[in-house]
Amino acid sequence: MIIEILASITGIIMSLGYYPQAYSILKSKSAKNVSKLSYIIFAVGTTTWLIYGILINSLTIILSFSLGMIGSWLVLILTWIYRKK
Repeated sequence: MIIEILASITGIIMSLGYYPQAYSILKSKSAKNVSKLSYIIFAVGTTTWLIYGILINSLTIILSFSLGMIGSWLVLILTWIYRKK
């Protein structure tokens, strides 16, 4: 039980790591130095983990990767919106 609580807290904290990058892109209106490939990998990975969590009915995985999926896709979408031509 304590391991699941710690895993949930850690997963949520780590998933919040995408949001400062999203904020930075929004604030500067530029995604010039953001690696699109990295965020494609993150977006696919977090989405896959979320689907897996749903399939096995794991609240720990679902909570953690829901935030991560939203954050990684947000950064990826913002990089497409604010890319420099």
